Amino acid sequence: MKLVVLGLSLSSSWGNGHATTYRALLKEFAARGHDILFLERDVPWYATQRDVADPDYCRLSFYGDLAGLDRWRGEIERADAVIVGSYVPDGVAVGRFVHKHARGVTAFYDIDTPVTLAKLALGDFEYLSPEIIRGYDLYLSFTGGPTLKLIEQRYGSPAARALYCSVDPDAYPPLDVPKRWDLSYLGTYSPDRQPTVERLLIEPARALPDSRFVVAGPLYPADIDWPANVERIEHLAPGDHPDFYSASRWTLNVTRADMIAAGWSPSVRLFEAAACAVPVISDCWDGLDSLFAPGREIMLAGTSADVINLLTDGVDPAAIGRAARARVMNGHRAADRALELETHLREAALVTAS
Repeated sequence: MKLVVLGLSLSSSWGNGHATTYRALLKEFAARGHDILFLERDVPWYATQRDVADPDYCRLSFYGDLAGLDRWRGEIERADAVIVGSYVPDGVAVGRFVHKHARGVTAFYDIDTPVTLAKLALGDFEYLSPEIIRGYDLYLSFTGGPTLKLIEQRYGSPAARALYCSVDPDAYPPLDVPKRWDLSYLGTYSPDRQPTVERLLIEPARALPDSRFVVAGPLYPADIDWPANVERIEHLAPGDHPDFYSASRWTLNVTRADMIAAGWSPSVRLFEAAACAVPVISDCWDGLDSLFAPGREIMLAGTSADVINLLTDGVDPAAIGRAARARVMNGHRAADRALELETHLREAALVTAS
């Protein structure tokens, strides 16, 4: 299969979760024998923060603007499938270009489904519109559950299918390193996540001054009052994630508000931490128990007291981490998602050919 992907970024993981998702998925898709071209808009905020320049599993090329995309028209025309991702700059116009020229299956890959649907409900068509949804043969969604029917029934998608994020176990192995922190959190600042970070990490840090905490990720405002026992790391490259997780007794998973409302929206960080056999404390949302067993493979927390109890009451975090890793290795690897993607694309091809 010849696949063209127009995504937010493959080259830079700075401030986004798209790059690591694409890297893991496309590496395994290529391992199944497929040929991949990834086209990325050349923007300055990623150009200065690139941590992948020449991947060995696909061709990576850049285009400067919509007019520059015309250079790749032949590749798009000859492809068996073309995927456009969420948050691609000028995504509606890019979608129209793909609909006009692609002869194979066309798909939208939504790595931000609840955010996308919230924007659509407000009439915000930054990178997707109802008209464009109807033109894609397939809508691949980071959110499963009832949201898939909504995408089909309200927005007219011919086929909405869950394609959750995943992890490359080779890139996220458990490491035998000293424990530096009692609780860690890895995530870019987001106003709707910050109240949960305050409740589930900063407040426990104040209550446990002898314990060690860390928050890694960019864009946090300078006026946040970090307790003295909370270390800050501005940016952590993907290659450093396994060491970061493995140095944590526990790690925290915090979910965007729109994703909590939709449910069935696991973040890539959840799978990455679990692959490192690091026990996760997560906020609560519908569908989480379909991915990990609460109390055995993951621990849930709604209040700072819940977190404090987990850090101090003698629960064996290592056992929970091992169970979480076992679950990831049986259904949430990038190889599992690559097979799902191949299946969805082949099924869509059969429909369009009939």
